[in-house]
Amino acid sequence: MRVTSTSLAACAAAVLLSSIVSGRAAAQQRQMTATDSLRMRVDSLVQRIDSLRAALARASVAAPAPPVQDTMDPLARIRAAAAAAAGAAAVDTTPAQAAPTTTEFVGRQRNLSALNPEISVTGDIFGFTRSTDANADNFIPREFELSFVSNLDPYSRAKIFIAHHSPGGEIVAFPEAGAAAEEGGVEIEEGYVEWVSLAGGLGVTLGKFRQRFGKLNRWHAHALPGQQLPLPYLAFLGEEGLAQAGASIHWLLPVHSGGTYEVWGEATRASNDALFGTSNGLSVLGHVNGFWEISSATYIELGLSGVSGARGIDNAPVGASAAGDRLFGADLTVDWRPPARGTRQQLTLHGAAIINRRTYTGAEDVSAWGAFANAEYRFTTRWIAGARYEYTENPDDPDEHAWLAGPMLTWWQSEYVRLRTEYQLYRGPSERFGQLVFQATFAMGPHKHENY
Repeated sequence: MRVTSTSLAACAAAVLLSSIVSGRAAAQQRQMTATDSLRMRVDSLVQRIDSLRAALARASVAAPAPPVQDTMDPLARIRAAAAAAAGAAAVDTTPAQAAPTTTEFVGRQRNLSALNPEISVTGDIFGFTRSTDANADNFIPREFELSFVSNLDPYSRAKIFIAHHSPGGEIVAFPEAGAAAEEGGVEIEEGYVEWVSLAGGLGVTLGKFRQRFGKLNRWHAHALPGQQLPLPYLAFLGEEGLAQAGASIHWLLPVHSGGTYEVWGEATRASNDALFGTSNGLSVLGHVNGFWEISSATYIELGLSGVSGARGIDNAPVGASAAGDRLFGADLTVDWRPPARGTRQQLTLHGAAIINRRTYTGAEDVSAWGAFANAEYRFTTRWIAGARYEYTENPDDPDEHAWLAGPMLTWWQSEYVRLRTEYQLYRGPSERFGQLVFQATFAMGPHKHENY
């Protein structure tokens, strides 16, 4: 076989072309392998970054961020809270400026107006017509009361009540027993300082105060459920009730189940003419009060009271060389007020029984008793209908007795003004009459129609 130069050249060209193609294929193969390796490394890095992000997210949930320091001005904070409560859209929360580096001395003089007591005025005015004397003075500005209340410090406060009283329209069952109608004029009804929130649930009162006998004796005239105190109070304690000078200790018992219990112990000067006559000795009083919530709408309150002291022998029986007076009482209150209609519907029942025992040395003791009950039903926010019945014996002569009954209707024009009409049918040993009373009471100042 003859090999020509042309054949050799063709073979050489074929071999060279094959080498070039093989080199290019190998280069492409190496390039692809490097690209795949780089891509795998990138994917691995992305996976690691995703893992780190997930770990950081879990750590931020498990450990909350430290609280941000509140740099808001206290006044701005108060404004912000007030605006939030009122639903304001925009609030100025500009942070307070940094405190100056230099110390500034500021005077701490007292604001004299902040030391002034809270002053309130209460008026009690009524008109009446009586069947036995229709032409009597039938319009009485009975009482105007000025009250001063002040917190002396975090532990004590003071209260003073000064009243101007005009006589007229009173019901006096047994004037010969010492319970005559009060004379008009200006007097200090109460004036005392009290320490509150003492250790052990104790409270202390010093001064002249309405004592804790029963429930209504603590109430001022403008807050009573009727024109005046019930007949047993009038017969045994007089028109103004039991208000004497001395000391009182109140203890809220540390009982937290089954109810709430309170105890009062009082030592005062025996200055009540109806109860102690001209004694002016020492009198002591004790009162226990229990409160039980029967349901979300009903509660019951029960109180037991007792007071004892020496009595003047001016009006004592012949032969008596010493005298004393003891008064015992039990009162019960039942209140029903549905939570959903608390301002529109309420029924309150209150009653009490009182026993008066006058003891004598050298003469026979004398005992008399009395009782009363009243009911009030609120059928709208402003209107209250009520009725009452009262009975009492003469503390000097239990054979004599008196009773009173009648309905009443009250309209609260507002929390400052109350209007009430009441019919009273009275039967006593010396008088019998029917009486129609229209009463208006009003209050000015921070303390409205407070019970006491």
